Amino acid sequence: MESYKEEFIKFMVECNVLKFGSFTLKSGRQSPFFMNAGAYVTGSQLKRLGEYYAKAIHDNFGDDFDVFFGPAYKGIPLAVVTAVAYSELYGKEIKYCSDRKEEKDHGADKGSLLGYKIKDGDRVVIIEDVTTSGKSIEETYPKIKAQETIPGGIKIVGEIVSLNRMEKAPDSEKAALDVISEKYGFPARAIVSMADVVDALYTNGDKKIITDEIKKEIDKYYEIYGAK
Repeated sequence: MESYKEEFIKFMVECNVLKFGSFTLKSGRQSPFFMNAGAYVTGSQLKRLGEYYAKAIHDNFGDDFDVFFGPAYKGIPLAVVTAVAYSELYGKEIKYCSDRKEEKDHGADKGSLLGYKIKDGDRVVIIEDVTTSGKSIEETYPKIKAQETIPGGIKIVGEIVSLNRMEKAPDSEKAALDVISEKYGFPARAIVSMADVVDALYTNGDKKIITDEIKKEIDKYYEIYGAK
């Protein structure tokens, strides 16, 4: 595992973003772990978060893109801090864009988008916190493509999330990220997977954060909900 991935896993735990216990998900599933990107609240945390996203994006997608799109609401700060980090780490200026939950009907920046206005010729990377079902992309994808004036005018290079939960999406035996890739034709990736998390937090001796009891609960969860 790359060093930045192991650092990111420990960073999520330190920031109280990744928790272990018993959590009821939006899907109704009872999960032994939970990730909440809303727990990143300080300047230093957000700076580091942007750097981890930037490194993962560079590793997965190279440099052939122009815009980071962060779906409202949690995706907005993710796109912003990643654009800042990308400029600092790789010397390339990437624009940020987000959608508005409610369209603004006044002012110079009226419309459905916040930040840069995507147009034909742009190459976009979508940035989100996590996806379990793949439902969020069903709203995000048409909003991006609606900015085209010609078919295929805007290219979505890929999507990146913090954590691949590695569980099957609704009505599928495959993980949500794999379902997204197959349905929309662009790669959907994560900074780390739950397999990486277990590897980093269970197998590190006396310092392990995932105890034997938690590991058993995770294994039971994946017996039922694990992607094939």
